Formats: sequence, C-alpha cells, structure tokens
Amino acid sequence: MTIIKMTTSIMMMMLLLCTRATTSAAFQLTSISRRPASTLHVSVNPDVITTKEYEDICGTSFDEDLLHTRLQATNYLYPKHVEVVEDLAPIAGAMVDEILLETGDKAWQPQDYLPDLSQPGWEDEIKEMRNQAAQIDDDLLVVLVGDMVTEEALPTYQTLLNTFEGCDDPTGDTDSPWARWSRGWTSEENRHGDLLNKYLYLGGRCDMRSIEVTIQHLITNGFNPQAKKDPYRGFVYTSFQERATKVSHGNVGRLARQAGDKNLGRICAKIAGDEGRHEKAYQTFVTEILKRDPDGLLNVFGDMMRGQIAMPAELMTDGVNKDLYTDFSDVAQRLGVYTAIDYAEIIKHLVETWDLENLEGLSSEGEKEREYLCRLPERYRKLAERSMNRKKKVNEEVVPKSFSWIHNRSC
Repeated sequence: MTIIKMTTSIMMMMLLLCTRATTSAAFQLTSISRRPASTLHVSVNPDVITTKEYEDICGTSFDEDLLHTRLQATNYLYPKHVEVVEDLAPIAGAMVDEILLETGDKAWQPQDYLPDLSQPGWEDEIKEMRNQAAQIDDDLLVVLVGDMVTEEALPTYQTLLNTFEGCDDPTGDTDSPWARWSRGWTSEENRHGDLLNKYLYLGGRCDMRSIEVTIQHLITNGFNPQAKKDPYRGFVYTSFQERATKVSHGNVGRLARQAGDKNLGRICAKIAGDEGRHEKAYQTFVTEILKRDPDGLLNVFGDMMRGQIAMPAELMTDGVNKDLYTDFSDVAQRLGVYTAIDYAEIIKHLVETWDLENLEGLSSEGEKEREYLCRLPERYRKLAERSMNRKKKVNEEVVPKSFSWIHNRSC
C-alpha cells in the first residue's frame, strides 16, 4: 500500500510539473526549420522547475549538444542502409515523375469503369453489368473478394512504407522525393480497392456487410512482413509483393474474360497495369542499392528467402472463420490465380532482373549468398511441383468451404 501511495504521489507531482511547465512556459521545445529535424532547442524556466529536477523526472539532459549527440547515436537502426537510400533520393524523385501517373483529371478513376448513376440509362448499364457478372462462378467471385479485401487494407501498407528508415514522411506532407513517392504510390493504389468494391456492390451477389467486416478486421489486425524498419528489406518485399499482386489480378481478369465478363476483365487488367509500374519502380530501387552496397542487399535478400514472404492478407477474418485466409488462398491456388509455382517464378524473375548471376566484387559472404539465391528458384519450383502433385493425389475430391462473403454458399 505504501509503495502504491508513493508511486501515485510521484505521478501526481510529474503531472503537476508538466501542467505548470505548459502553462508557465517552464520549458520550450523549438524546432528550427533551417536545421536538421533532430536538432532541438530547449530552455528551462528556473522559477518553475530546474533543469536537474526535469532530468530526474524525464531521464534526459537538456544540454543541446549532448541531446543532439544522443539523438545521432540512436537515430537509425541501419545507418549504412539509410546512407544508401538517401543517395537514391533523386532516383525516387524521377520515379514519381516517370512511373506514377498524373493525378486528377488526367489519371484514370474507378468511375471510368462503372455505370454513372447520375446519367440517363444507368439502369440498363447496371442490368448489362449484372448479366456479364452472372457468368462468374462462386469460386472466382471468392478470389475476387479476397483480392479486393487485400487492396482495401491500404492504410496498413502506407504505415509500413513509413517505417522504412530514411524513406519516411515525418510530417505527412514532407516535400522529399521519398515522401512524395509514398503518397503518390498510395494515391494510385487507393483506386484499386475502390473500384473492386463498387463492382462487387453493383453486381449484387455478395454479402457486402460481411466483406466490410472482414476489411475492418484486417486493418485492425495489421500486417508484419518482417521488414524490421530496414529499407533494404522493405524494397525487396515490395518488389516481390507488387509482382505477386500483378499476377493475381491478371489471372482473375483472364478467367473473367473467359467466363464472359468483359467488364471485370478490363478492370483487372487496369489494376494489374498499375501493379506492374509499381513493381518496376521498387525493383529499380533494389538495382540501384546493389550498385552501392551489393553485400548488404544480398545478405538481406538471402535472409528473407530463408523464411517465407508474408502475404498482406494473412490475418483476414470475417469474425467467424479464423481460417478464412487459408480457405481463400486454397481456392485461388485451385483456380491457378496464385500458386506455389508463381511464388517460385517471382523469385526467378527477381534473380534475373537484378542479374545476380553476373554480380561481381562481392565479399566471401556475399558470394555465398549470391550462389544460394541463384540456385533458389529451381529448388522452389521443384518443391512447388512436388507439393501441388501431392495435393492433387490426396485431395482428388475438394471439400467445399462456405464463405460468408457470398451468403455462406460453398465452393
């Protein structure tokens, strides 16, 4: 009881001091715009609280030089990696101009691919849209919903980008190349979930509330691709994931066209095109990192490949089915939308894009990683083929799974 009272008294004293400091200008933190962001000016009003008293409470010194040194020492987990990506800033700026499209009227928008309900004849347009959408079977519909849910979790992915050291947007409107890239990428990606969501709503075959619940759960649950704030890991991951998303949307569009839904075919092709441009940008970033720090990049790439690339929607749930992601991905694999073979092919594509076979000037450790990575695609492909053949033998008859997304119909 005594300890609790003492702790409470200390907390009250700190609260009082902070309150008095705020109202009486006991101390002021002033960020000087012309200095680095980590430079901090601090002054303490001795009439209210002494520097020593504040240090005892907050555990830090207000000596400017000492504070700056301390911030410098703990500023980054990956200082070498930050130095490299800062050198890439002009390239990031070029990507904003060359890879990202214009915003506003010059850019495509979801409404370009949907009936305009403000115009005469919209009823006929929706009727025709639904007639084509009716050709899609439930299996493909479930995969489309899963892809849309993944796209709608965009806030999580922008949060991820802002954890990459040296590439963040600290103020929310920072005018740096990396910050502009992050916001521009997000603005383009935002169209994908919007368009697919509206298509499904107008199609009238889905339980949209269940889908909305799933989206909210996924954003709440978050997503951890094990980037660990490392920009190298982040760009290897995004290089992989953008291509995986392009493959998935492209295959859904192909199957939709085969089934007779030309509208969905166009929609998916447009989204896949965006993913392809973004993939090119992230892979270019890695190419440039390899020119400056090949050993560091290969060490990261090899370590990531010894694990498993996390899929963005792995934590999805509708609040009922805890295995929802597994069920969704099983359907996607069965349809050939995204398979273990695709996973192996993406690794092969990255190894070839970054020309690892011909990479020179490496340390002994870097050479070992290079050899490991160059052998990896074939190894993964053999494992994928073996796994898929085993599943075909064991699961000749597919056990249907119900999905709340489609009013608990099974597929």
